[in-house]
Amino acid sequence: MKTRAAVAVGAGKPLEIMEVDLEGPREGEVLVEIKATGICHTDEFTLSGADPEGIFPAILGHEGAGVVVDVGKGVTSLKKGDHVIPLYTPECRSCPSCLSRKTNLCTAIRSTQGQGLMPDGSSRFSIGGEKIFHYMGCSTFSNFTVLPEIALAKVNPDAPFDKICYIGCGVTTGIGAVINTAKVEIGSTAIVFGLGGIGLNVLQGLRLAGADMIIGVDINNDRKAWGEKFGMTHFVNPKEVEGDIVPYLVNMTKRGADQIGGADYTFDCTGNVKVMRQALEASHRGWGESIVIGVAGAGQEIATRPFQLVTGRTWKGTAFGGARGRTDVPKIVDWYMEGKILIDPMITHTLKLEDINKGFDLMHAGESIRSVVVY
Repeated sequence: MKTRAAVAVGAGKPLEIMEVDLEGPREGEVLVEIKATGICHTDEFTLSGADPEGIFPAILGHEGAGVVVDVGKGVTSLKKGDHVIPLYTPECRSCPSCLSRKTNLCTAIRSTQGQGLMPDGSSRFSIGGEKIFHYMGCSTFSNFTVLPEIALAKVNPDAPFDKICYIGCGVTTGIGAVINTAKVEIGSTAIVFGLGGIGLNVLQGLRLAGADMIIGVDINNDRKAWGEKFGMTHFVNPKEVEGDIVPYLVNMTKRGADQIGGADYTFDCTGNVKVMRQALEASHRGWGESIVIGVAGAGQEIATRPFQLVTGRTWKGTAFGGARGRTDVPKIVDWYMEGKILIDPMITHTLKLEDINKGFDLMHAGESIRSVVVY
């Protein structure tokens, strides 16, 4: 069949809208009509050439929602007409990682997924007989795409595609980092570095978890109002602080008899390795946890004095917010439908596929929280 797609033809080049060939689903695979897709910083990371796993030409996009059109042989958990969200972190429920219950990082198809291929080592996309690579196992910048059954979450059919597509990455990553990775307790203090799409979802995750003092840190003062909308109680712009931001934040978090200071939990949503260090060192001596969510460029490293860790701080990383996609994503969609979490305000721009490059421009200019392409 034919499908319209935004194709990444090379690093640093604008996406090109073209009609490509898409082969139907093979065994264990599902054909999905994508109804809406978000434009995420991870897509930009790959398109820029900074992603060491970036392969071209490819159809990017990993934050989508759509409808099952057809299923291949052996597919049992999905049928035509089901509403689904693609999962760049699948959940097979049978690999050693899934069975361990210690991680959400399913390894069933990781090797081929990183190569831009389906589990059998081939691609379903092509143009003029030439292969086009998949992206993160999803390729939601195509109106139709094929995914493994284990990489799709069946969700509430009443949920609007142009909103729940954001749950395919940003919402789940932010909220999940709080609930699944950090396991924040009621009354905790927390600091969130970077109030973009991920950071705002960390804020509302902290609100859900019952955190008390929630500090947002961002160099853009326009993000103060955004942060307050999603649960932030205090705002700090590092450019307006004299000297080192770390002691300033530590001092802010001194409460009552505790004169040591430092947050119970800190979250880096920037991808900046310097900020990652600041986040760790702004956490509380003895028990502070700092969660790394942002993705740094290839070859970059984080550093701190061993003393920071010896004295009880913990550095943690999280992918997809520690969520098990097929299990947890439908629950988060339900939370949205029940009004427990906000998504609508974060969808600041809605675009057509032919305008997808404008979405990246808005991201670069800091004018959008999330742009969504509706097919």
